[in-house]
Amino acid sequence: MQTVVVTGASTGIGWGCVKVLIASGSRVFGSARKQADADRLSTEFGPNFTPLLFDVTDEAAVAAGARQVEAALGSETLSGLVDNAGIAVPGPLLYLKTDDFEHQLTVNVTGQLIVTQAFAPLLGVDRSRSGVPGRIVMVSSVGGKNAMPFLGAYSASKFALEGMSESLRRELMPFGIDVIIVAPGTVATPIWDKADTIDLTPFADTPYAPALRKLKAFMVANGRKGLTPERLGETVKTALTSSNPKTRYTEAPNPIQNLMANTLPKRVVDRIIARQLGLKIRRTRSGQRSGL
Repeated sequence: MQTVVVTGASTGIGWGCVKVLIASGSRVFGSARKQADADRLSTEFGPNFTPLLFDVTDEAAVAAGARQVEAALGSETLSGLVDNAGIAVPGPLLYLKTDDFEHQLTVNVTGQLIVTQAFAPLLGVDRSRSGVPGRIVMVSSVGGKNAMPFLGAYSASKFALEGMSESLRRELMPFGIDVIIVAPGTVATPIWDKADTIDLTPFADTPYAPALRKLKAFMVANGRKGLTPERLGETVKTALTSSNPKTRYTEAPNPIQNLMANTLPKRVVDRIIARQLGLKIRRTRSGQRSGL
């Protein structure tokens, strides 16, 4: 039986990963920040699920979770670690509080490193453990290759996660531990139920206020049309079990997202986004078009 740790398991992609992995016969340890969520998940998923109670930025709590998994594994290796937990901090970069920007990076980048360092010995860095070395799946985003305006802090964190994952994959080759990125587009999760409550008043007096309102409306209208969490769970399962996995899996509900992220010239994408959000493009001295 495979044993997998999934962070951020209480809702969304993490929940979808737990559901798919449990159904495929794996034993799953899933992290949650609240005891009520841990209890709910235990009831929902049954005896093959064990909750871990920690915030990914709390090194002591993460270490305690790793010791809990270690006790359950005995001398065997951990089959997989899914670094999924994360947040999104919206707002134009010119007006975003630096504390908010730092919090975004702390959760989405430093937190993933904290978790990875804690569980790496169980995956096979500790060579005394028996069994096949495990794999790490880093949940990034299409925003890790194509950055939308007003989600700059989030994209900065995902671009950083992509770079960290690539370095980590190469550093872990001597241990036989693979690192694979799963990059989803929009996923239909409960986060979209909260999107309409995002407070834009801190930016009401900025030049970006009209465009922010358009982006918010777009998020609310299109969020629920995204991929199901279970679809992402299947992709993560493939990354964990394929005999010849890709280094990166992109899953987007709309092929335009892939086209914009990977194919179209950046200047073309700039103009498309500007039209969608009503950002006026001014000519620069060199004749290029840019900005508001």
